[in-house]
Amino acid sequence: MPERKKKIMTPGGEWEGTSVSINSSQENFNTYLLEDGTVLKFKTVLVDVIRVDGKYDDDGNPLYVTRTKNIVTADSPEELRRREG
Repeated sequence: MPERKKKIMTPGGEWEGTSVSINSSQENFNTYLLEDGTVLKFKTVLVDVIRVDGKYDDDGNPLYVTRTKNIVTADSPEELRRREG
C-alpha cells in the first residue's frame, strides 16, 4: 500500500506524518456501576492513526497522533427513566 502523507495541526505548529492502517483491533467496553444504579459502558474507538515524521518519544518510539470516537451507553433503573406519554 502506498504511503499516505497527511498534515497535522498541533499547538506546536504544523507537522507532516504518514497515515498508518489499522490491521486489527480489540475494543472492549469499560463498565461502571454508578451509585444511582445506572450502568455506564464506555469505549474509545480508534478512527485514524498518523505516524509523525521525524518525531519520537523519550524511549525512541515514533510519535503517533490518533483520532478517536467515544461510545457511551447508559442503562438506568426504571425510576430514573423518563416516562413516555
